[in-house]
Amino acid sequence: MEIDSSAISRCSVENQKIYTEWFNVADSDGDGRVTGVDATNFFVMSNLARQDLKQVWAIADSKRQGFLGFKEFITAMQLVSLAQAGNEISNDLLNSDVDFGNLKPPAMDGLDALLARTKRPKSDSESNGGSQQASPTASSSWFTSPKSAKKVPLTAVTSIIDGLKKLYIQKLKPLEVTYQFNDFVSPLLANSDFDAKPMVMLLGQYSTGKTTFIKHLLRRAHIGPEPTTDRFVVVMNGPDERSIPGNTVAVQADMPYSGLSNFGTAFLSKFECSQMPHPLLEHITFVDTPGVLSGEKQRTQRSYDFTGVTSWFAAKCDLILLLFDPHKLDISDEFKRVISSLRGNDDKIRVVLNKADQVDTQQLMRVYGALMWSLGKVLNTPEVMRVYIGSFNDKPINSVTAGPIGTELFEKEQEDLLSDLKDIPKRACDRRINEFVKRARAAKIHAFIISHLKKEMPAMMGKAKAQQKLIDNLEDVFAKVQREHHLPAGDLPFVESFRERLSGYNLDKFEKLKPKMIQTVDDMLGYDIPDLLKNFRNPSLDDDMCTFVIYFVLLLWLFVYDLYGRTDENGNLNEDKVFDEMPHRAAFHNLLITVNIG
Repeated sequence: MEIDSSAISRCSVENQKIYTEWFNVADSDGDGRVTGVDATNFFVMSNLARQDLKQVWAIADSKRQGFLGFKEFITAMQLVSLAQAGNEISNDLLNSDVDFGNLKPPAMDGLDALLARTKRPKSDSESNGGSQQASPTASSSWFTSPKSAKKVPLTAVTSIIDGLKKLYIQKLKPLEVTYQFNDFVSPLLANSDFDAKPMVMLLGQYSTGKTTFIKHLLRRAHIGPEPTTDRFVVVMNGPDERSIPGNTVAVQADMPYSGLSNFGTAFLSKFECSQMPHPLLEHITFVDTPGVLSGEKQRTQRSYDFTGVTSWFAAKCDLILLLFDPHKLDISDEFKRVISSLRGNDDKIRVVLNKADQVDTQQLMRVYGALMWSLGKVLNTPEVMRVYIGSFNDKPINSVTAGPIGTELFEKEQEDLLSDLKDIPKRACDRRINEFVKRARAAKIHAFIISHLKKEMPAMMGKAKAQQKLIDNLEDVFAKVQREHHLPAGDLPFVESFRERLSGYNLDKFEKLKPKMIQTVDDMLGYDIPDLLKNFRNPSLDDDMCTFVIYFVLLLWLFVYDLYGRTDENGNLNEDKVFDEMPHRAAFHNLLITVNIG
């Protein structure tokens, strides 16, 4: 699998020095990032058409972060140079036979005069090692305390991820803390949760090829101490090859695994991080998991909550691969629980039928049908998820068994899967936004449930009896909350797991509903996030069209969501309340006025 890890590797040393100087000029606030505004002011000196600059930005900012780092800036400059030479800008251009080592920097009108005005004294440049060093971003101090977060100026938000951090600490986190969202649903987010690389988790029974699959992608003989099948192993990028024990990983602030401490020492002893330098790991982190128990092995009790751990990773992963062996299609009880724990992450799940070259074409058809039948019973959905068929290891495909048709099929399937993996870094920012919105809605629903339980508790006597009755009749509580706040039934948490957590709390100590907090989150969803996306859009897009598309898509989604929530138990729509009670109607109305169609 080829992912270009760095434009610097294809850039001459002389050009790197030039681009370093240019980058420091383009980076107006010296934070190590060229934002959309910076790019607009700098790229215009190339005299390229707006459409070409739009393509340059889209390719350079492939992860849709809303800014360019130094590596991405070099890519942009190389594309500008190629465009000036008459080449058509496309993604394929970076993978062409162009001699990037001898590619000259682009011609930028007025840049020499700008460099002369902004050049620093020699003593300063020497003290900085010959180039200006990017100052630490404000995001590094956002999670120290709420007070320090309030001091962060708006201009410090130089990417979509930075903006999400700021919205979380100022608007969503107070709601989560007040209603103990971290104890019931998900731990509070840390700085590392936003900055972490996309993760891919592999799940499957023993000997289905999970570890071999990762070795195949990395082309490494091993990815950690053997065997890795009895523990969770996070395979990530690092300066050298080493293994870090789970207890150490869980307390490192720069890693997004502190929440795993809740599963105890028994789990952490079965968890470790394997670091190694690799171009692919600069973009993606892999999570190798123990084999799911089946048959007689299921009688052996694990010393930790295996299903809980997989659910925790699933919420943070960008892709989940379920691996099957043609000779191991049975879905054991533990595997059923694991798949059920992936609820809410269905869009991330892919199925891999590995070692498919061990059976002939006719048998493979039967195996595929049996696999679909087994998954259909577990997933309870009419939609068929994507299934990749192949043999994902370093051995050549067994063409004798697979035949010419099977061999061609496996090669195409492997290309499709690698393409899916290659697109993960590009979708990472979109995934962060999606998960953030999901979390915000889950936090609102949790606040409604907790405050309702508080309201149902008596003021004076009989509190213990009333609490037990509420916990026993939690299904009725959920139904009341759903009707009162017009919530989709599918968004409510699992009753049994919620009941287990409630048993250790005094319901009378819960907080009452605070409408201002709920309204703050609604405003964040209806206004702040659309504004954030607009501010870090492609700087070469037409302003009016970009504004319309961003607001319309998000608000239409919110509108349909609220519309769905305003149906009765028979599915009939209460039309009188659709617009009167819609919390985002003002934002929708403003949108219509903005684009002059209201």
